[in-house]
Amino acid sequence: MALSSLVNELKDAMIATIKGASDMLTALREGVKTQITGGMKDVTDVVAAGVLSAKATGVALIDAVKNVVSAAIMAVSDTGGDVMTATWKAVSGAVSGAAEVGEDVGAVAVSAVESAIETAGKAGKSTDEAVKMAVGGAVEAADKIGGDAGNSVRSALRSAASLPKDLVESALK
Repeated sequence: MALSSLVNELKDAMIATIKGASDMLTALREGVKTQITGGMKDVTDVVAAGVLSAKATGVALIDAVKNVVSAAIMAVSDTGGDVMTATWKAVSGAVSGAAEVGEDVGAVAVSAVESAIETAGKAGKSTDEAVKMAVGGAVEAADKIGGDAGNSVRSALRSAASLPKDLVESALK
């Protein structure tokens, strides 16, 4: 699956920022916020670019995913945007980005969903709705990837002890 040229441009900009920073995760998080609030870029593209730039600079991917998803959702919340749509798009972008760099989409989906639920809660949104949107974004992205990705994501989400099983099952139906 090839990501758009915009994603690659965003990735290159974030890599330049991250490489010069002493705290790469903070630089990545700030880069995501800046891209969303400064240019009102699509959350899916920005998060996918964040995942790609994390991989390219050696940032631990699971940590990067949590930070990028959180930063994207908070940036949308801070600008008065739709947090639930941002939740869907952020998780979708994380899964798409992970597939692009050959990472475990199931593990990334769990990390992204955990972060999205926590961040949406901090933004004052319902946990039930956040789970529904985050799981929906993960599954939609995985199904677009094709192959085993959809099954891998569904299985990982169902087996994650950190996620509310009843809400995940409901969202997967």
